[in-house]
Amino acid sequence: MFLWSGISEFVFVAQTTSFTAAAKQLGISTAQVSRQISALEKRLNTKLFYRTTRKVTLTEEGAIYYQHCRQVMTSLEDAERAMSNLQNSPQGLIKVTAPVAYGEKYIMPLISDFMVKYPEITVNMVLTNQTLDLIEGGYDLAIRMGKLHDSTMIAKQLTCRTQYVCASPAYLEKFGIPHSLSELHQHNCLVGNSEHWRFIEAGKQKSIRVTGTIHCNSGYGLRDAALKGIGLIKLPDYYITDDLKSGALVSILEHYQETAESISALYPQNRHLSPKVRFLVDYLAEQLS
Repeated sequence: MFLWSGISEFVFVAQTTSFTAAAKQLGISTAQVSRQISALEKRLNTKLFYRTTRKVTLTEEGAIYYQHCRQVMTSLEDAERAMSNLQNSPQGLIKVTAPVAYGEKYIMPLISDFMVKYPEITVNMVLTNQTLDLIEGGYDLAIRMGKLHDSTMIAKQLTCRTQYVCASPAYLEKFGIPHSLSELHQHNCLVGNSEHWRFIEAGKQKSIRVTGTIHCNSGYGLRDAALKGIGLIKLPDYYITDDLKSGALVSILEHYQETAESISALYPQNRHLSPKVRFLVDYLAEQLS
């Protein structure tokens, strides 16, 4: 195994022709430089310097060794500069996964903006509502909704989402506005991935089983049906914010509304967060907040 001990000291002494000057540049004592050089010469079984009280010069072997060490030091300096450049201008591939609807509407447009800002970034994005294994799939980052259960991951909250029960004004005019959870069974509740809608009642979480004439795993499909007056829907804000603002949909049962859920960036804790991923996470958090 190659040992680095003494290399820096050797190169600085060779360049300055002085143990004292080398020690000053390295920020250590002259005695420490001398010890490191002596240990290096012992390890190599080679005299590297001629030392006199007035001058330090390389031996023939030392000059050959210096040329090789200087190349190594230059490569290390290049590596340092490369890392510094990465810190300031991220580059390389980032593999990301996100939920389909939220990823399409928010994450991908922001990633595209990020790539315009940092053109040396490339992205492999997988939009899926399945919970993928980040380690097995080689993902750098996942965008996840709600409560996180995987303790082997590190999470950074990006923003929050709020679930709304809503319907069109036409539906509410025809069938009335429910004011309690017990009234939901009287209404056509359009069902997504779950037949149970969660609420908060008297400070406790309550799950209500709902039924309706549509079962659909697309939030946008349910939104369209609600806009056409077919029934009630319960969807996250990012599907229906514009509709609520315009009055095309009306929020109901808000006093039973669940607390906002986190939308988080998730990455494996056994991986050092690379500059490119850190830049992206920070950018998403800034924009989504």
